[in-house]
Amino acid sequence: MRRDNNGRPVEILLVEDNEGDIGLVEEVFEEGRINNNLNITEDGEEAMEFLRKEGEFANSPRPDLILLDLNLPKKDGREVLEEIKEDENLRRIPVVVLTTSKAEKDILKSYDMHANSYITKPVDFDQFIKVIKSIEDFWLEVVKLPEDKR
Repeated sequence: MRRDNNGRPVEILLVEDNEGDIGLVEEVFEEGRINNNLNITEDGEEAMEFLRKEGEFANSPRPDLILLDLNLPKKDGREVLEEIKEDENLRRIPVVVLTTSKAEKDILKSYDMHANSYITKPVDFDQFIKVIKSIEDFWLEVVKLPEDKR
């Protein structure tokens, strides 16, 4: 299994409330070629606590990549994206919006708020796996992720 250039695992934060989608993402990343740690939060408030290292997440790692669903309980993914990109300490973390929404307004708003990419989750199982593998291939093998020591 490969590691990033620094020899450490790639830290990924999945912000997702659907148990089935969480399981599929976990499976793909476990089988992947890149050594990674997949951290999971299931609502927007928990995601921001994780990113800001608050409460039970005081020792959480800084993610190298965030996979963000838009339709989340407690705090909507749109609000999470906006908070991330407005926070000087978090804005450099690439955010991949991974959602069921195909609405043009969600796509435009996500890019207006500086999402790094927008991917609609396929409903077909095999296509969903293919999408997650393509995220892994592109974001963990092709892209040079920022090394932020904050």
